[in-house]
Amino acid sequence: MMRNFKILFSLFLAVFLLTGCQKTEPKETKDTLNLVATTTMLADLSGIIGGEHVTVKGLMGPGIDPHLYQASAGDVTLMQNADVVVYNGLHLEGKMGEIFESLTGRGSTVICIEDGLKEEDLLSWENDTSIHDPHIWFDVSLWKAAAKTVADKLSAADSAHAKDYTNNLEEYLAELDTLDTYIKDKVNEIPKEQRVLITAHDAFHYFGRAYGFEVKGLQGISTDAEAGTADVSSLADFIAGHRIKAVFVESSVPPKTIKALQAAVKARGFDVSIGGELYSDSLGGKNSGAETYLLTVKANVDTIVKALK
Repeated sequence: MMRNFKILFSLFLAVFLLTGCQKTEPKETKDTLNLVATTTMLADLSGIIGGEHVTVKGLMGPGIDPHLYQASAGDVTLMQNADVVVYNGLHLEGKMGEIFESLTGRGSTVICIEDGLKEEDLLSWENDTSIHDPHIWFDVSLWKAAAKTVADKLSAADSAHAKDYTNNLEEYLAELDTLDTYIKDKVNEIPKEQRVLITAHDAFHYFGRAYGFEVKGLQGISTDAEAGTADVSSLADFIAGHRIKAVFVESSVPPKTIKALQAAVKARGFDVSIGGELYSDSLGGKNSGAETYLLTVKANVDTIVKALK
């Protein structure tokens, strides 16, 4: 009996010493903000400004049209559980307005890019001043304003890392200045009378204003409104009459309308080429060479200049 007791005591002592000498692992702490961005452009921007302090998830992948995007139940849950939600506004995410309104009262930081833009810098749709063109990222100066908005809001939400957000912003603004110079230099390769940009929908008016192009889209500022026969006919007359060299398809819009336009121009006795595919409402996908905002804008400019000069 005594021998069994000594054995059990020895075993107990060994286990006690072994577990007592082990280090207690610290509990996992949350050191990054969970950020959800609607579009690929905003996911890219948020990751650059947030750096190591954010974990970014994008709702829409490459080639997705934000005008028509409908959030799934999983998307809503993702945004509800996020620390930060970033969206464009200006009705770009037209079918998600109520969701953003509901998030504001849940304690999350909701960043709307529209809020950081000046009214006078926005383009109105035709004569309706209450509706603004949402495609602000094609004017680099407005994208700089978007970057500042994200940096300011992240700094307010996470003041401990405000200096890092500011430093990331300054570095990115310098890259955007370089991009702006690149665009202007490339555009100068096109004679002024040939700077007419015709695309599937009206996504490039900010680009046209900033860099000196006349811009026409077959559809309106939202792809929710389809082009009719009269739209195709009118634009075909313009192209044939002005002998426009090329028109462009878009990565997030089916090419059938531009092909119909091309056929209508041919019926008028003039051949217009399809100058290439432009990235309009999303960045390029993996291995496209246009995975970031900077690369996407460069790719667009290179495609436009090559086709029109």
